[in-house]
Amino acid sequence: MAISVPILAIITALHLIAFVFAVGAERRRSFAKVVPDQYDERTYCVYSTDASTVYGLCAFGLLLLSQVVVNGVTRCLCFGKGLVSATSTTTCAIFFFVFSWLSFLGAEACLLAGSARNAYHTKYRGIFGGNDLSCATLRKGVFAAGAALTLLSLLGSILYYWTHSRADTGGWEKHQNEGLGMTQQPREFEKV
Repeated sequence: MAISVPILAIITALHLIAFVFAVGAERRRSFAKVVPDQYDERTYCVYSTDASTVYGLCAFGLLLLSQVVVNGVTRCLCFGKGLVSATSTTTCAIFFFVFSWLSFLGAEACLLAGSARNAYHTKYRGIFGGNDLSCATLRKGVFAAGAALTLLSLLGSILYYWTHSRADTGGWEKHQNEGLGMTQQPREFEKV
């Protein structure tokens, strides 16, 4: 299997778009303020927009799609001619496979947990005359950690794809018996 530029472009584009969505989710996190109820003495929380939940879930989906593409193309490290031999390229492919998966799982956990936590809103607190009402909001940096791990996943996926294709082909692609043979004549034109 040789390195395919369109596959690299797809993997890179999906990771970078997921990174942009994760950064957007961090920038658009919900914030809340405590507002007194006009009908009784209770207070409640008013939240800002839920855009970061949608951004986080979009980043989650794009990162998942990119991981499916890279593992579908490489057949998830299970098959291949060069992966049977014990070479340094095979060892690097296995290392980057594990690195890619660990960074992918970390990014997915941050993005999914951040989206779920950002979507959670505290309604009413039953504190009459309470001054210390805290509204549940997402901590700063959860989506940023997901964005950073998305970039590490991009690096791991590209290096895994590259080393896997080098291990599978022995470092270079053999082009034999491909295309049109211009020097050979068909049998019907040979002299008898």
